[in-house]
Amino acid sequence: MSTGVDQFRFFVVHPVLTYLGLTSGEELVIGTAAQESNFHYLDQVDSSGRVLGPGIGLYQMEQATHDDIWENFLKYKPDLALKCRLLKGDFPDTMHPLLGNLYYATAMTRVHYYRVKAALPPPTNLIGLASYWKQYYNTTSGAGTIDQFIANYKKYVDGPAH
Repeated sequence: MSTGVDQFRFFVVHPVLTYLGLTSGEELVIGTAAQESNFHYLDQVDSSGRVLGPGIGLYQMEQATHDDIWENFLKYKPDLALKCRLLKGDFPDTMHPLLGNLYYATAMTRVHYYRVKAALPPPTNLIGLASYWKQYYNTTSGAGTIDQFIANYKKYVDGPAH
């Protein structure tokens, strides 16, 4: 393993997607973490530490999105819901699993993309991955851009260590 991202892919993303039976989308999930948190921010804060937004965890998923996935999608997919529940574990109310459980946060991110009807772009199509992220994860009203996704992917995933 040459980088932390390689380890993240090998020990977290790949096993979670395999466990869920959703093995496509690995580059999209990894690119989402690169864009949303640069693989290290767990909350949306500015340089002074002020909280800026509702996204949390490595993927900066909003609580409303998390809850919507459970209420309007996983509720109708009992086998997938069970797998997600098992990955979530039993966290105390004071600890949010999207913040501290990489397996669960990764599962919820992949399930978020899974519920989109549009086909995933090929894993080698970085512009396609960035566009898909923008449309279905960040949304057209979100602050992130396709160019930022591409730049962060190149910096954190496909950077000088490769």
